[in-house]
Amino acid sequence: MGIQTALRVVYPPHCLHCGDTVESDFGLCATCWRDTPFINDPCCDACGAPLPDGGGEDLGATLICDICLDHPRPWRHGRAALLYEGTGRDLVLALKYGDRHEIVRPAAKWMARRAQPLLAAHLLVAPIPLHWTRMLKRRFNQSALLAAALAHELGLAYCPDLLQRPTRTAKLKGMDHAERFSELEGAIKAHPKRRHRMAGRSVLLVDDVLTSGATLHAATEVCLQAGAKDVRILTLARVAKDA
Repeated sequence: MGIQTALRVVYPPHCLHCGDTVESDFGLCATCWRDTPFINDPCCDACGAPLPDGGGEDLGATLICDICLDHPRPWRHGRAALLYEGTGRDLVLALKYGDRHEIVRPAAKWMARRAQPLLAAHLLVAPIPLHWTRMLKRRFNQSALLAAALAHELGLAYCPDLLQRPTRTAKLKGMDHAERFSELEGAIKAHPKRRHRMAGRSVLLVDDVLTSGATLHAATEVCLQAGAKDVRILTLARVAKDA
């Protein structure tokens, strides 16, 4: 019996969500896979929200949802892998607050599948940064873990500190749309020793969850002001539009 076989006998792989035994590491059981709200096409090309067949407004070769038509995004394209509800929400919270780093590997694969329309030549991957006080409390930036794994999965260049968050903002939960955008104004900066890496280049910003898009909006504006050619955004999950 080989070492790997022996380890599987002693430590059989378990479902990332419910803990039941599964056939391979870093997987979901059949029930949890069925119940995980993966986002598929058609979706909004700007925010990644799922659209019913025939939904959204067809702008040439792309579909744009009503919210993105009312509030145009500064980034070029956006996608998300999951809806932030049910099993999708459980997985995000387990990674963010439960130190469940084993979720990163499969999450990056799910995100890589949704990232295909976002790929461009010389694309640079960067995470949404955390303020140092939150980093100290949490000990890791879940967006950076996802971004690093995604860059590895897709063979893309990665810059973990392309952006900085020198200003600690209040928690956005409970704020309305205008309050969220106001709170993020000026809170994110380009790292002065890294900004040259995005000059004339497409940047893929990675975050764990898209809610209103205020944080990604602020980060995108910083990248564009620093000379990025354009910005694309990718998140593990996005809040459903009716939430």
